[in-house]
Amino acid sequence: MNPLIDPDFLSQILLFAVPVVLGITLHEAAHGYVALHFGDTTARDAGRVTLNPLKHVDPFGTIILPVLLLWSSGGSLAFGYAKPVPVKFGELRNPRWHMIWVAIAGPAMNLLLAIASVLLLRLALSLGGVLAAGGAGSEFLLNLLVRSAQLNVILAIFNMLPLPPLDGSKVVAPFLPWAIARRYLGLEHVGMLILLGLLVLVPMIAQQVGSNFDVFGPLVRLPAAYVTQALLSLVGIG
Repeated sequence: MNPLIDPDFLSQILLFAVPVVLGITLHEAAHGYVALHFGDTTARDAGRVTLNPLKHVDPFGTIILPVLLLWSSGGSLAFGYAKPVPVKFGELRNPRWHMIWVAIAGPAMNLLLAIASVLLLRLALSLGGVLAAGGAGSEFLLNLLVRSAQLNVILAIFNMLPLPPLDGSKVVAPFLPWAIARRYLGLEHVGMLILLGLLVLVPMIAQQVGSNFDVFGPLVRLPAAYVTQALLSLVGIG
């Protein structure tokens, strides 16, 4: 069967796409709202202080790349990104320190979404009889909530890595001497290429030669698994 119309493959896409589109939308909107709160109107003027996902979706990074990776890996690998919200840190009332709050806003929103997902999962499981009557649709909902918690924790941790253009670099930069911070943040134009190379290209090449190079696992996937399990445990799941 053509994998592009395989129901299992389509289900995997939906289980990835729904929480990720919601996660990146609220992530980027949070950056814009906090930047506006601290005096920078750039995101608002660009129409990015909005919950409309179409304003934040990058056609290649949010749709094409993840689908290609899911398809080529049989559903085991996915990576994507949204259009970054424009922020002029110099317009913030206190650029050096307000930069941190703007940067943290996105990952913090993803963590809140993960918490909301496990709370809804706990509620859904408590309605076991009702869900049982729902059949496959109810099973999909439970899987969706679990995947939402997992992916939002991954988004939060991944974005806090201190590599420009990720949010973690804006948290580290204010603590550096300005001359060094400026050069450090200037790596943004090559940072995404470095990320794509380390997380996607190099592992694929390594796999072809029988190696197991994995940066994403120890830096993101493993800590995300611990955090997700901790959240599930707090609500009595797992």
